[in-house]
Amino acid sequence: MKGNGATERRIQPRAPIELRVEYKRFNTFLADYTKNISRGGTFIATKKPLPQGTEFRFQLTVPRLPKPLSLKGKVMWTTPVEDASRANPSGMGIEFLFDSDSERQDMSSLVERVIREQFGESLADRLLGR
Repeated sequence: MKGNGATERRIQPRAPIELRVEYKRFNTFLADYTKNISRGGTFIATKKPLPQGTEFRFQLTVPRLPKPLSLKGKVMWTTPVEDASRANPSGMGIEFLFDSDSERQDMSSLVERVIREQFGESLADRLLGR
């Protein structure tokens, strides 16, 4: 479960954004949405979060990209439905996992580009902690 200090545990600043996420759970494909994204991870809003510690592959649909990104992530924390509120919806905090520094840098650049396109330069600089 997500603790009260979750915001303080974040290494990267997050930007509010909704992107479609698709992943597999027990031989069933699910489609949910992100609520925010950073260079290091995302929050997936879902009523059925995967268990904490689960590593999984997911597809992230990003505007202006010809096909969804295939990413690997790890569930770092969850908020179950019974503990959710309007300010803290049910879902799971995902840390992106990368096979190389090059892959990490590519994702970091992509997240920055998406945030700049979505919010403009000035607000993007604030959201990215610059």
